[in-house]
Amino acid sequence: MSSGRLDAVPARAAPTQGVPRHPAWGWLAGAVALAALAALAAAPAATASDYWLSLGINLLQYAVMATAWALFSGPTRYVSLATVAFFGIGAYTFAVLGETWPQPVVLLTALGLGVVLAVLTGLATLRLSGVHFVIFTFGLAELVRQLVTWWEVNVTKSVGRYVFVDITQREIYWQLLALLVAVLALGAWIRRSRLGLALRVIGDDEQVASHLGIDTARTKILLFAISAGFITLTGAVMAPRWTYLDPAIAFNPTVSFQVLIMALLGGAGRLFGPLAGVIPLVLLFEVLSARFPNHFPILLGLVFLGIVYLVPNGVLEAVQRAGRPRRTESPS
Repeated sequence: MSSGRLDAVPARAAPTQGVPRHPAWGWLAGAVALAALAALAAAPAATASDYWLSLGINLLQYAVMATAWALFSGPTRYVSLATVAFFGIGAYTFAVLGETWPQPVVLLTALGLGVVLAVLTGLATLRLSGVHFVIFTFGLAELVRQLVTWWEVNVTKSVGRYVFVDITQREIYWQLLALLVAVLALGAWIRRSRLGLALRVIGDDEQVASHLGIDTARTKILLFAISAGFITLTGAVMAPRWTYLDPAIAFNPTVSFQVLIMALLGGAGRLFGPLAGVIPLVLLFEVLSARFPNHFPILLGLVFLGIVYLVPNGVLEAVQRAGRPRRTESPS
């Protein structure tokens, strides 16, 4: 009989087959990660170019959001298009409160709003699956945008807001870098926990997960709220970058599709998969939006179709498969 608790799941999955890794690989990987983090933290001080700093902020913004999106959607295979709803809530919360409240308080307020919306959304929708969940999350993002627009027009009598705060581009960069480290560390912990195993079982077969005693609704809502929290914080951190915000900017639906494409390109089922998709696509979108601003949505759609058709499981898995030795069939 189902116990309805995550601790009904064994602490670790069955051991994977293959050659065990030497312990030295773990130390080497940790040293490389620390060196990369130090280099990224020092990068703003090493350049005086506003362009490179802006590009770094774009990379970190999408790295955080794609990794956070994959925390939930990767193992469960629930495709959420509500990314921009949480991003916009974070950005708009900062636009409203940023000039009067301390930044840490504003970030905590935005985080709370994003998590509450995610929990309410989860309670209402996570019993859905497949295309119904996709459509609902897309509709949620549009509903939030329309509600904010209605509030601005009918209550505040102003469509947009100016954001004038004493926060530099470098501070935004370092805050996004801290968010990226936090979401990667949390993702690594989840993958090794009962929670991560429960998510993988849910992604393989939700009915089997229920029969194993996994509280599927609670597990999905918890991860959906964590994912939404990081995305909301990203919006709040990014808000000072613009001096003017309106609902069309903060809740631009293109953001949801870009995050989805980046996670899929790298591989949403892997911890570092989204990063492998963020780097090439942010650079590609920089070129396309600068040279073809009027045709950018069309090109974005073509990139989406190409990724889904050519590398549906991500480039990292494609590279891994290409590196495996081919089996030779024995003569019968």
